[in-house]
Amino acid sequence: MPATDNFKESLLPLEKMRLLLPEAKKNYVQAEPFPHIYFDDFFDNNVVERVLEEFPGENDIDWIKYYDGHQKKLANENEQNIGLFSRYFLYSLNSSLFLKFLEDLTGMTNLISDPSFRGGGLHNIYRGGKLGVHADFNKHEQYGFDRRLNLLVYFNKDWREEYGGQIELWGRDMKECVRSYLPKFNRVVIFTTTETSFHGHPEPLSCPEHMSRKSMALYYYTNGRPEEEREECHSTVFKLRPDEKVEGKLMLKTKKAFRRWAKLFNK
Repeated sequence: MPATDNFKESLLPLEKMRLLLPEAKKNYVQAEPFPHIYFDDFFDNNVVERVLEEFPGENDIDWIKYYDGHQKKLANENEQNIGLFSRYFLYSLNSSLFLKFLEDLTGMTNLISDPSFRGGGLHNIYRGGKLGVHADFNKHEQYGFDRRLNLLVYFNKDWREEYGGQIELWGRDMKECVRSYLPKFNRVVIFTTTETSFHGHPEPLSCPEHMSRKSMALYYYTNGRPEEEREECHSTVFKLRPDEKVEGKLMLKTKKAFRRWAKLFNK
């Protein structure tokens, strides 16, 4: 039986997307500290439940481990490690139907999805894990496209405020967190990616040992970007919050990664 057998029309909430757009696109462009929006209960709950059922645990697959002073998380962008239904779900978020919705929402044109899920896919963070405040890499390593948009889908049932893990959106001057959103079940967060779209969840999680912060991340690109947004290519750039410190060798590691990316795209 096909993985999508119970969903004859679409894994996407097409009618809901149509109804949300008029108000959502106004809210998106006006949002602070940079254009963004969140939707609760965006997808059919049965769809999100099916993805959650397939979500691999810490020892189920060969996760990519990001463990350093800035972050402690597990990630997977390999389709072979993703359940069949979850793959169909990811494909639907890369589809022309969904790209059109994102273009109408954000005002961006000619968005390009990423079939390789570079840097995205599944993210899984356990107790004590974190992701420091940062600006994202701005070029696709393989295709050279400009990264313009992030989409996050959360799969965390019964997630409490005291567990932490809220995605924080920081002002361009890095003086304060302007907005934060709990990573609750079936919540979607979408935001514009620029040199100053600083975000993360920098405080270590305090959820119970058996729980983890589960999400999917998809990134969208264009072939070029507005002149005022253009910068030299770079990998992830971590930023320090007020009174936050990180060991010098870790900052050096980030700078070296930046130089590697610069050589790749500025030949």
